[in-house]
Amino acid sequence: MQPLVIGVAGGSGSGKTTVSRAIVAAVGETNVALLPHDLYYRDYSHLPLDERRNINYDHPSALETDLLAAHVRALQAGATIERPRYDYTNYTRLEQSERIESRPVILVEGILIFADPALRDLFAIKVFVDTDADLRFIRRLQRDLRERGRDPEQVIEQYLKTVRPMYLDFVEPSKRYADVIIPRGGHNRVAIEMVVARVLAAFSRRVGE
Repeated sequence: MQPLVIGVAGGSGSGKTTVSRAIVAAVGETNVALLPHDLYYRDYSHLPLDERRNINYDHPSALETDLLAAHVRALQAGATIERPRYDYTNYTRLEQSERIESRPVILVEGILIFADPALRDLFAIKVFVDTDADLRFIRRLQRDLRERGRDPEQVIEQYLKTVRPMYLDFVEPSKRYADVIIPRGGHNRVAIEMVVARVLAAFSRRVGE
C-alpha cells in the first residue's frame, strides 16, 4: 500500500496544527507519520547563542528541506527514519533523534513546505491554511511566550525583521500550489470537515487496495 502524503502549509500561527490534529483524529494516530518542517532546522550548535538568535529562521535556507524530502521518500518506500528533534529555546538541534516508522498516512506540516518544488511534488493532497495577519501574530506571540521561552520584545522584533517579510516573499506566493485553501484557519470547521472527508476517502481507497 502506497502511503498517502499530505502537506499542510500556512503562515506561522495560521492554524496548521488545528487542521493537522483534525486529520490525525479522523484517520487514527497509529496510522499517521507526522513530520513537522520546523524540526528540520539546520544544526547551528557550533555558533554562539547570540548568533543563533539572529539567524533568519523563516528563510528556506534555514531548513534542511532536502533531508525532509528524503525522509518522506523513505517512508513511502516502507523504511524507518530518524526524525530530528529541536530545542526552540536554545535554537539548536538536539543530539537524540526520534525513530518514525512508515504509516499509511504521512503528514507534513510547515510554513514553507510548498515553496520547495522537490518536496511539494511528493504531496497527494496540499492544504493551505489562510488566516489574517493580526490573528497569526497574536497566536505566534502566545505560543512563543508559553512554549519557547521568548519575551515579547524578541517576538515582535523577529516578526518585523523576518517573519512578516518572509511570509510575503515565500509563504503567501506558495498558496497558489494548494489543492485546498482554508480561510479563517482553525475556526473554519466546515472547511476542515471537508478536508478531513477528502483525506478519509483517499485513505480508504489506499487501505482497500
